[in-house]
Amino acid sequence: MMSSLVLAILSGLLYLIAYHSYGRFLARKLFQINPTKACPSETEQDGIDYVSTPRFVLFGHHFTSIAGTGPIVGPAIAIIWGWLPALLWILIGSIFMGAVHDFGSMMISLRHQGRTIGDIAGDLINPRVRLLFTLIIFFALWIVIAIFGVVIASVFHIFPASVAPVWLQLPLAIWLGHRVYKKGKSHLTSGIMAAILMYITIAIGSIFPIELPIVWGMSPVGSWVILLLIYAYIASTLPVTLLLQPRDYINAFQLIIAMTLLLIGIFIARPDMVAPVYQPDPPGAPPLFPLLFITLACGAISGFHCLVASGTSSKQCANEKDAQSIAYGGMLLEGFLAILVLIACGAGLGLGLDSETGQLKGTAAFQAQYASWQSAQGLGAKIAAFVTGASNLIASVGIPVAYASALMGLFVAAFAATTLDTATRLQRYVVAEITTHLGAPALAKKHPATAIAVISALLLAFSGEGGKGALLLWPLFGAVNQLLGGLALLVITVWLARKSRPIWITTLPMIFMFVMTAWAMKINLITFWEDQNRLLFSIGILIMLLQSWMIIEGVRVLIQLRTQKKVT
Repeated sequence: MMSSLVLAILSGLLYLIAYHSYGRFLARKLFQINPTKACPSETEQDGIDYVSTPRFVLFGHHFTSIAGTGPIVGPAIAIIWGWLPALLWILIGSIFMGAVHDFGSMMISLRHQGRTIGDIAGDLINPRVRLLFTLIIFFALWIVIAIFGVVIASVFHIFPASVAPVWLQLPLAIWLGHRVYKKGKSHLTSGIMAAILMYITIAIGSIFPIELPIVWGMSPVGSWVILLLIYAYIASTLPVTLLLQPRDYINAFQLIIAMTLLLIGIFIARPDMVAPVYQPDPPGAPPLFPLLFITLACGAISGFHCLVASGTSSKQCANEKDAQSIAYGGMLLEGFLAILVLIACGAGLGLGLDSETGQLKGTAAFQAQYASWQSAQGLGAKIAAFVTGASNLIASVGIPVAYASALMGLFVAAFAATTLDTATRLQRYVVAEITTHLGAPALAKKHPATAIAVISALLLAFSGEGGKGALLLWPLFGAVNQLLGGLALLVITVWLARKSRPIWITTLPMIFMFVMTAWAMKINLITFWEDQNRLLFSIGILIMLLQSWMIIEGVRVLIQLRTQKKVT
């Protein structure tokens, strides 16, 4: 059997080498970072969205925004095909695709007033593409906002001990922001103090778990969704220094502590991987190709990242030289987190799993959790697999399993809340860009744009029972998310071509993502048609047409640029 310790060490070393070699090459040669060039945070400074931010603080915001529950949920289900395919996709995808995608998206935005990559596509390709791209982005964020409300609400329902710590983190973040930005105190010292207080709240949550009752016939999940979307509205309209930055900075400390505990647990317990190395045909599962590359997105490459990199992070970046560590380094760290999740599910579960038949260990524990695609696919099952495996690893450090479970529950919920807040803010930008280009500038203002973002997500959420309406469109999200990644790589490729720089570095990942998303969408469309799901089938066809249209427009521009280069 493969040692989880060896797997973690080799992966970590590979990421360090990649950052200092390939990442440095991209920064110096491909994107040609200029430390003396003024960033949008300086030229467009407004104190709300455009705010110059220290690198380590912005790294916390960027990482917690791109991560969310993605690098947890994706690996937790992809491991059903075996840990080796998932591991290879995480390593290759994050180094040569995802990190390039994130880095390029941020650099393009830094060179275009901090605008989103969808809006910039209109300058680089044509105005039609701007509208097409922003519509696809709106659709993706629409689902993300609604579904993450359900994700956090479900975590609250499954782990009621996580409720108090998540909500108490908000006044902690405001206190941290006031201490740093108003009183001028140290980021590091204040952040450590806030992190300590946050872990005290975990003990409070363990003692006082919060469970909502059924109110006016509405389930607890539905009530949480409403409360969370109200929070998202407020949080996404506040200045980034008041809540977003300090809260994400606290979560960055949480990440470091959680990953450190997992690494120490792996070193002490040294469990072998009990998951199968390769399992191409799990019971009831779709084919590994191409579904692995759609199911496991965050941790390898995710289109959502281009929205964060070009939407919020570029507006706060203080210097172009920070972009490599924030965008490229952030993606590599997310890849490493995905590998730790893989180890938690593939080895940590083997340390012990409570079942109806008693305490299971080793391969039997993994098989009980991943008996079939249906048993592993539900949100609760995926989160439970990670939390159980991670808690087992952390327990080997000497921390009680109950506290470790609460810690991991907070970890999942807090990161999901960060993504909800950031996605709502991003949707505000997208709505503002769309309405501005449609000649309705009044709707582009902060509150009208945010209202459109939140109300549309609320309508989607409650188009189904208990606020879970977004689950109706969720089968489309994986392919749409990865389509965004391919389209972002297309825009980056056109930008590089206009700068007369090598385009193969982004072209190859772009082609790969387009092929995989088209292949996955074809499988989905066949399934939707056979299930007589006309809604998903129609939306899927529309997305395929928009994708094809954008690709044709982009390729046409690339051919024109190549022709002009030959003539000159």
